[in-house]
Amino acid sequence: MSDRDPPFHRKPPLSHSAIILRLAGIGIVVGVAVAAFAYVSGVLDPQRLTPARIVDTFEHNNGVFPGYRRNHPKGECVAGYFESNGAAAALSKAQVFASGRTPIIGRFALPTGNPYSPDSAAPIRSFAVEYVQANGEQWRSGMNSMPVFPVSTPQAFTDLLKATAPDPSTGKPDPAKPPAFFAAHPEAQPFLAWVKTAKPSASFVTETYNSVNAFVLVNAAGQRQAVRWSLVAQAKDPAPTPDTKDYLENDLSQKLTSGPQRWDLVLTLANPGDPTNDATQQWPADRKTLTAGTLVVETTTPQITGDCRDINYDPLVLPSGIEGSDDPLLAARSAAYAASYMRRTSEVDQLKAASTKGQQP
Repeated sequence: MSDRDPPFHRKPPLSHSAIILRLAGIGIVVGVAVAAFAYVSGVLDPQRLTPARIVDTFEHNNGVFPGYRRNHPKGECVAGYFESNGAAAALSKAQVFASGRTPIIGRFALPTGNPYSPDSAAPIRSFAVEYVQANGEQWRSGMNSMPVFPVSTPQAFTDLLKATAPDPSTGKPDPAKPPAFFAAHPEAQPFLAWVKTAKPSASFVTETYNSVNAFVLVNAAGQRQAVRWSLVAQAKDPAPTPDTKDYLENDLSQKLTSGPQRWDLVLTLANPGDPTNDATQQWPADRKTLTAGTLVVETTTPQITGDCRDINYDPLVLPSGIEGSDDPLLAARSAAYAASYMRRTSEVDQLKAASTKGQQP
């Protein structure tokens, strides 16, 4: 989509080929988890992938942009606090759920592999948050606006990565491979249904962000409760998507000039038997929910100089009272994020130098 195209909301419904290309792009969004999952599970033995090789794969697919995250590279730092209402304190002994405020450092991002992608390049928005408890423990959470993950098995992840890899001769995925892949994986149908209607929003602050993976809350008595969580925006989106390349940063700044922006932290409680190891499945709509408090964003800064730049939003950095579930994606994400973090933080000087000159690194 060029700067001269009409706004996204005015376009006719997506054609089959356009949907396939969008799916290919989203394949890149989930790519780090895709390959990392294969590494952690060992399905690629004897030529087992390492975290470094995983990152190499995405550099090959997306290009190399020194100093940037290898996935979700285009973003903005934000800061504020989480105001707990105490409602979740009976479910978790984590200090963050006790009544009161916990400072946060967050990052909004566009899930593509290129930090110079137009904001309309993908219908997904992401929000990563670090909650810094008074006792020194941290809770880091990476969320996306999609409700489910596309696939659930190690082999499927490996095949998805292959299906969405760019053809060296064209620089684009083979248009025949994604539909063949999804035809062989019916578990992806909830994700595909979402993709067909998803549109790039005009604002970060009007999105709802979902954990997708399941976690376990543990209270002071040792009782355990599987949950997923969502940050549900209090703001609404009355405006169409602008016909410009970079509108999300400007919109965020403008929204914050009018006051802090807020999200409700909503926990969805699993019933016994609900799957906690399969991110392709949503739990039934009648599951109990609980609003644990309000997350408030007060300020934003460029990611090159902001506090979020050097944070690895590893989803397994958890305080006492919150644990990872049996979803193997969590360990996979943790391993791959660490490899990407080590690589990009060694390149920060290149990133800052290029930014000062107004050039791409």
